Formats: sequence, structure tokens, C-alpha cells
Amino acid sequence: MPSFVIKEKCDGCKGQDKTACMYICPHDLMNLDKETMLAWNQEPVQCWECYNCVKICPQQAIEVRCYADFAPLGAACIPLRGSDTIMWTIKFRDGMIKRFKFPIRTTVEGQLDIYAGVGEAKADPAKIKDPGFYNQQATGVEFKKPE
Repeated sequence: MPSFVIKEKCDGCKGQDKTACMYICPHDLMNLDKETMLAWNQEPVQCWECYNCVKICPQQAIEVRCYADFAPLGAACIPLRGSDTIMWTIKFRDGMIKRFKFPIRTTVEGQLDIYAGVGEAKADPAKIKDPGFYNQQATGVEFKKPE
């Protein structure tokens, strides 16, 4: 279900040019109304439901309506981000609360070496349509062309 902003909680990230939710949204759906200084999802149908905006909002002003198989109708799903974990709180209609704690990334953004362990092998652009184009050299697995 698409994200929505709770107007009473949103402060537009204290008047910044770009709010936290605008910065983090991978589909650039979040926008800031300069007159009211409230963030809003400009195209809810396109929402990827990644929860990035929900997790980053400093005021906890963004929520996503949960699917019935995840949380019953009328329930709320609220994340609380710590330095190395995220605590998900599910608040049910009857007031019952469940909490789930999960680890989050501990590597500083931009510091992860995605090519670690690949070695010095370079991909050959002439073999771009061959199976295993990139990972064949790294894994040592030989792929055979289909006949």
C-alpha cells in the first residue's frame, strides 16, 4: 500500500530545501509543498512500498497502510531506527502491540566495496551475451553455451 503523510506530525524537515523522505525515495515520489511546508506522496500508485521514507522520517510522520496478511485492517506499522537495529512496532486495532527487532547496515554509506572478492579479472565486452558474463571469472564456474 502506498505511503501517506500524517499532516499533524510533518514539519517539512524544518524548512530544508529537500526533506529526508524526498532524499531517500528511490522513485522520487515524495514532494514538499512550499506553502504549507508539508511533504506528500505525489503519485501513490507508483509507490514501491520500500518503507525508506517511513524509516527515515525524523518525526515519524509517514506511514504505510499494511496488507492484511502482514497486519490486520486498521493496524499501524511504525519503525524506530537505532544506530545498528530497527524496531518495527505493529499496533493492532484492539490495542495489542507487537515489536520485532532487526539489524540494519553497519557499513557507512558509500564505503562498501561491491567488487570485493571478484579479483582482477575484467569482463570482456565481446562476451556480453554469453552466460556468466561477469561472474564466470570470479566463481571459476564454467558455463556452457546452449546448443
